Amino acid sequence: MTLYEKYILPPLLNCLCSSKPVTRQRQKVLPNASGTVLEVGIGSGLNIPFYDASRVDRVIGLDPSLELNALAQCVAASHSVAVDFLIGDAQAIDLPSNSVDTVVVTYTLCTIPDALSACREMSRVLKPSGRLVFCEHGLAPDASVARWQARIDPFWGMFAGGCHLNRDIPRLLDDAGFVLENLEQMYLPSTPRFAGYNFWGIAAVGEHQ
Repeated sequence: MTLYEKYILPPLLNCLCSSKPVTRQRQKVLPNASGTVLEVGIGSGLNIPFYDASRVDRVIGLDPSLELNALAQCVAASHSVAVDFLIGDAQAIDLPSNSVDTVVVTYTLCTIPDALSACREMSRVLKPSGRLVFCEHGLAPDASVARWQARIDPFWGMFAGGCHLNRDIPRLLDDAGFVLENLEQMYLPSTPRFAGYNFWGIAAVGEHQ
């Protein structure tokens, strides 16, 4: 791990992912979580304040970063939702199959190297009645914006922790076997268009891959 990845990237990501438009998106989706929740990519804990403690039994916060995990533990200590932290890889989730009621993933699928494998793992650990609650940025519908995303993407990831600008989130979830129950999308206000096209909603477990 480089000095940049250890000391500069964690606070940078925390800042980028806590902008007002992004925070509003978190507020929209987090109340949909219930029961035993697996949050994939809990990062610095930016979602923790928005869980409904009356609906959530506990949150299992999965993330590979020790540095971000330390920040998340500080946030969890000041909120009433019980959070258990799990250092690990979303492409091989260390939990039993059919063991969680809700998987939450926000602004995380952009950075996972093999996002399809990660989505299939999320499907595996969800109970048959479970739901995936998601909010992600990705491929813009406008050809001119998509072209800029393709141009910028190779350089963007170099300083943004491997983030990809143009992943097709609905297609990714469909390929992983999820069934979209609700999908909304728009450009976030006060955000550069190349990085601000958002998808959010709820997906049900389909056929396990």
